[in-house]
Amino acid sequence: MPNFIDRRLNPKDKSLGNRQRFLRRARDELKRAINERVRSGKIDAVGEDQVIPIPRKGIGEPTFQRAPHSGRREEVLPGNKTFGTGDRIPRPAAGGGKGSDPSSSGDGEDDFNFVLSREEVLDLFFEDLELPDLVKLNLKEVVTFRPRRAGFTMSGNPTSISVGRTMFNSFGRRIALRRPRQAEIDAVAAELAKLEGERRPSAAILQRIAALREELATLARRRKLIPYIDPIDIRFNRFEPQPVPNANAVMFCLMDVSGSMGEREKDLAKRFFVLLHLFLKRRYAKTDIVFIRHTHEASEVDEDTFFYSTQSGGTVVSTALDEMLRVIRERYPAKEWNIYAAQASDGDNIPNDSEKCVSMLDSTLMRLCQYYAYVEIIDERESEMFRHADNGTSLWNAYREVSAEWPNFEMTRIAKPSDIYPVFHELFAKAPAPAKRG
Repeated sequence: MPNFIDRRLNPKDKSLGNRQRFLRRARDELKRAINERVRSGKIDAVGEDQVIPIPRKGIGEPTFQRAPHSGRREEVLPGNKTFGTGDRIPRPAAGGGKGSDPSSSGDGEDDFNFVLSREEVLDLFFEDLELPDLVKLNLKEVVTFRPRRAGFTMSGNPTSISVGRTMFNSFGRRIALRRPRQAEIDAVAAELAKLEGERRPSAAILQRIAALREELATLARRRKLIPYIDPIDIRFNRFEPQPVPNANAVMFCLMDVSGSMGEREKDLAKRFFVLLHLFLKRRYAKTDIVFIRHTHEASEVDEDTFFYSTQSGGTVVSTALDEMLRVIRERYPAKEWNIYAAQASDGDNIPNDSEKCVSMLDSTLMRLCQYYAYVEIIDERESEMFRHADNGTSLWNAYREVSAEWPNFEMTRIAKPSDIYPVFHELFAKAPAPAKRG
């Protein structure tokens, strides 16, 4: 049976095998720490390297040790001036010895910091949301292309002719074929005219005139046969597609922050926004995030205010759409930006406002957005009953009309983190169909 030895070098300053074994053993603790970071940290920090504190308790490896208070054994202690051979040494009293260093965790052991790379953080985060590996790869690979200069070619569009390269080829060909220059022809013609002006030319002059005439005809014939620019001289600029990040993108995060949206609902909304932001970061060179929260009125806020600030009032969803449209017109023209939107709500809305939301989406917003995702957060006890049901809140029923009309509009209901995947499956499984342009 052959023996295979893996002699591949580990990454610099890392033991890859030991690192993977540690990740498997400490996976639960790392996942807990990552989820806690997601709840309390910034959205765009999830895609960066993370320093995770890990308590020593529970991650130690089992080892064989001698029982300190049982058994008989003989030892030789070098450098001892107090005891001799055969002396009996009393056992240490219970509770003796030096304890471990102080710790704020109360476990009697200090935590140590473990640095996770961006890929390891994303793997742990995606695992919690039950994303398949195919989706993970799609998040990292999508790029667009732009033309890049790649030398010259002998065929192409007339507008891409390389004048410099064409003239360079023409000059070399004319030198190689010895095409007469105009100065040479002018010199022969001037000498011929001078000799022909003689009143009484001698026989030698007449012979010279005949030779000059023959030379002038030869030069003219060679100059005509060897063109200044030949088709074989022409060169065109050649271009190859170069993968580059796509154009800029902006993500609008819209959320109802009235009293009906509790901490659980906001936590689920934040997880959804984290995934959408990671998706955009891998497709575009720059991703802006605009946070809009609303009750009976809407305003653009920062991330901390968006998730953690409390506000009272009724619920008017159309105010958030109005604010989003205002920001687009002021800062994000649709011709220059790819516009994404994600809306999280528990479905509450005042009467007759849902119809206004549908009108705004149909007439304006859906024509500007590449993709619009609506997530309705429901009670976990009702998840199996209402997730795929046709009935629902007034906002859910109204948005069903938008979903039927626009292929780039997706909606789903979630009750726990693992429910977030379906809307991303719709997004990544195939490219969204082109939006309708009325």
